[in-house]
Parts: sequence; structure tokens; C-alpha cells
Amino acid sequence: MVPLIDRYILKLFFSYFFGGLVVFITIFLAVDAMSLVIRFPEASGEAFVRYYLFYTPQIVYLMVPVACLLGILFTLSSLNRSNELLALFACGTSLMRVCLPIFIGVGGLSLIFFTAADQLLPRFVQLKNYTYYHEIKKHPAQYSTVKTDRIWYRSKNMIFNIKTINKQKAMAEGLTLYQFSDEWQLSQMITAARVELLGQKWKLLNGSITLFTEDTSFPLTQDFKEKIISIDEELGDIQSSFNSIDVLSFKDLKRYIQKNKEAGLDTVSLEVVYHDKMASLIAAFVMVLLGIPFSVSSNRSGGVMLNIGFCLLTVIIYWSLKNSSLALGHHGTLPPFVAAWGPNLLMTLIGLGLVIRTRS
Repeated sequence: MVPLIDRYILKLFFSYFFGGLVVFITIFLAVDAMSLVIRFPEASGEAFVRYYLFYTPQIVYLMVPVACLLGILFTLSSLNRSNELLALFACGTSLMRVCLPIFIGVGGLSLIFFTAADQLLPRFVQLKNYTYYHEIKKHPAQYSTVKTDRIWYRSKNMIFNIKTINKQKAMAEGLTLYQFSDEWQLSQMITAARVELLGQKWKLLNGSITLFTEDTSFPLTQDFKEKIISIDEELGDIQSSFNSIDVLSFKDLKRYIQKNKEAGLDTVSLEVVYHDKMASLIAAFVMVLLGIPFSVSSNRSGGVMLNIGFCLLTVIIYWSLKNSSLALGHHGTLPPFVAAWGPNLLMTLIGLGLVIRTRS
């Protein structure tokens, strides 16, 4: 049976957590919606409603660690202001014991949200991306989806698929392009081992071109080492619209990486995304740990607001460190595991050090 004091602390934490979650989601949606409406004034209101309907689950998942931070801040600050925290210390209860039910609650939340996100978010992200590129941006060719081990695109009379895209290096690998006539008859097929994405000019390396004509029963094939092709303007920046990995579950992403490895393709960026998905499982723990020392200090002379300010600054530093580390991982400077887990480990050690210093 859960002790009364633990139930009381959990009740406080979850009330602040869900309240903060609603506030943060509302602010995010309002700011993002204003920006999107300004950028695409010609899009219909129904398109925006569908877009944010599909986008909201992803926002909820992203805001869970921040809401956990708000929850721990206001829970401990509330106990501190009412001297309940002091009474617990007088009874021999340590700070970490006071926070134990919160850590357990955050652990349960993290598992629930991670499992739900892994199973449900890919579908919502796919619907969100489809709505964005087809109904809001009105560039359907930039919409991509993953089927089996390839990424597929379609633009006018062209269908092509690739094995993987490296956005940082503007490179694609494993291209197969099908060109159709106005009567939708296959006219040519181009394959290439690698592609340099140079805007509206693509440089194809080590491939072949096959022509299908009505004059002959047999297609004509010719190999090439290098070939330049012109691409429609809306496909010129296709690497910036590559978001297909978001529609893969954790298990599917692991399988996708394995297939690319077996094909001898570069999977560094994919592995960074894979480890980052797993590392996000403890992001809420890191936020809670960082919030503890800033919420139990003296609340006089504006101390609470000052502590919250310092804590939010620490969180900004955490996210900046994480994004920088992931960028280094995508460029191959850091191993994928280190790039994804390093910031969490570093900030966890800092949080533990601050907690120990608070009670010393």
C-alpha cells in the first residue's frame, strides 16, 4: 500500500504536471499556428485543423519532460513554502526519499508515453506530413514515405525510390528512377549507386539508363560512371524535406538500419536517430533531477522565481548541449551512442552533484 505522504506528493506532482502540459501545448500550438498561417495564407482552415490534429500527439510527447520539470519545481516549492518539507526533514526523511514517489511516477509516465509514441506516433506523423505537403505547402512531390527498405517519391510523370539520404552531405544512395510518358507508359529507367543532390541538378554516379521504346521489343541499356540530370524545382531541395524516419517505429527503424548496413550503406545518421529515440526515455528523469536543487532553496526575496529562472536556464543549456551533440553525431564526429546518451549522462551527474550539495 502506498504511504499517505507519498500519495499526497504524487497528487501534487501530477496536478502541476498535467496543468503544465496543457499550458505548454497551448502556447506551442498558438505560436506555431500563427507562424504557419502567415507562411501559407492560401491554405484552407480545414487543412490547418487536420494538420494540428495529427501534430498534437507529437507535441504532447515532446512536452512531457518540460511538464515534469514544472511538476517537480512547483511540488517541492509548495512543500517548502508550507514548511511541510522541513517537517519531513525533521522526521529523518531525506530529500531523495521525498522525491522517490515522483521518480517512480515519472518512470511510469515515461514508459507509457514512450510505448504509446512508438506505436501511435509514426501513423500520426505520416498523416501530418501528408497534410502539410499536399494541402498546406501544396508540394506533394516533397512528401516521402518508407515502404520495406526504400523511400518512395512521386512527382508528375516520375516515380523514384532511394535507399537512404544523408542530408548533411547532400548525398543519396541506391536510386531507381522511373520516367513515364504522358500516356503513363514506362519510357526510361535510371539506376545509380550514389547521387549528389545539387539543387535542381543531380549528379548520378555508377549507374545505368534503360530506354523503353515502341520501335523495339527489347529495352536498350547503357552504363555510365557519371551523369547529370535536371530535376523539377519542387524536388530541388528534397533532402530538406526528408522526414521518413519519423514514420518508423523503434523496431522498424532498427530493421531499416540493419538492411542498410547489409547493403553497405552509410547508417551513421540513422543510428544517431535510433539511439536518440532510446535516450529520450530518460529525458523526463533528467529534467526532474535538474529541478530538485532549484526548488528546495529559500523562497524569500523572490527566491522561488529566481530558482525557476536558473533551472530553466539549465534546461536550455541541456537542450542546446543535446542538439549540438546530435549534430556532431550526424556528421560522424561522435559515435552515435555517445552523441545520443552523452548529454543525458553529463546532466545527470551535474544534477546529482547539485542535489548532494543542496543537502550538505
